[in-house]
Amino acid sequence: MNELIIGLMSGTSLDGIDLVACRFSKSTGSYDSFEILHAETMPYSPIWKNKLSDSLHYSEAQIKILDLEYGEYLASCILKFINKHHIQPALIGSHGHTILHQPSKGITLQIGNGQIINELTKINVVNNFRYQDVVLGGQGAPLVPIGDELLFSSYDFCLNLGGFSNISYSENKIRYACDIGPCNMLLNELANRSGFDYDSKGSIALSGNVIPDLFEKWNAYKFYKLVGPKSLGKEWFVENFNKDIYNSEFEIKHLLRTATEHISKIISDFIISKSSHKSYKVLVTGGGAHNDFLIKQLKEKSGESIEYIIPDSNLIDFKEAMIFALLAQLKMDREINVLSSVTGAIKDHSSGDIWITD
Repeated sequence: MNELIIGLMSGTSLDGIDLVACRFSKSTGSYDSFEILHAETMPYSPIWKNKLSDSLHYSEAQIKILDLEYGEYLASCILKFINKHHIQPALIGSHGHTILHQPSKGITLQIGNGQIINELTKINVVNNFRYQDVVLGGQGAPLVPIGDELLFSSYDFCLNLGGFSNISYSENKIRYACDIGPCNMLLNELANRSGFDYDSKGSIALSGNVIPDLFEKWNAYKFYKLVGPKSLGKEWFVENFNKDIYNSEFEIKHLLRTATEHISKIISDFIISKSSHKSYKVLVTGGGAHNDFLIKQLKEKSGESIEYIIPDSNLIDFKEAMIFALLAQLKMDREINVLSSVTGAIKDHSSGDIWITD
């Protein structure tokens, strides 16, 4: 069994920082099994939530300051996690928080300074996983599919319902993946307007009705018809959804119903388009897996040949953070941790910046 690693992840839905302490082991020459020992989400304070939400509009100088401040904040969360669970990790894999993602322009930026985390925790750190892939002509996303390939290959699809929905799958022994569309980012923005952090189990959406014109408009976005590799950033969401979701003529319950129907449609359409003749198993993780109404709509739209499997809550909530721990271990081993078939880069590669404790 290998040494203990901490993985941490902050998603676009701004729920908080997911931290997981885990180990990986090999039985076939590659890492193929895992153990989650401890996991928790540390919610953002209103101040941090506002900082991260507003960072899209920051100047370069403000971003540099935020990068350092957020690195200090991540380090404090890691130390709190370590002390609470009385653990001694050998490595930290930190995704950071994405505040800018425009791979077509060669731009991606995840804040959370790795050097600061290393200096404050005295633990080896790997971070900045996306940048190298963008330099190599890739999307810099998604990065989780290498973990899907190594740890969850028994499933036909691995679907993550995070701020955006994304999916990975294998065809002819090649792993493919892409972002599908908005998910919790859209649902949570609407729930926030009603004073809730999220629409628990989809109960508000269940009480509403679809707004037909809006449903048609959202379903017609060009991104959904693009062939992968393809990925999304908050900029795309703001451009395509903000005006509608803050339109006061629509009741929140109707907007949430429309959003849930839209999300379930684009996901089921994608999976059906990649299916052919047999039954398929879809592993569902991410916060949206707790949304009973969304899952119900997904199942209804997909048909009986597609089985959506909801795992235990640790895997639902912490799979992505765990896989960033795996990415860090692969980087330390100088093994491939980013697949060109997924991102569109010119080659598979081992990505991330390493910060070593003296």
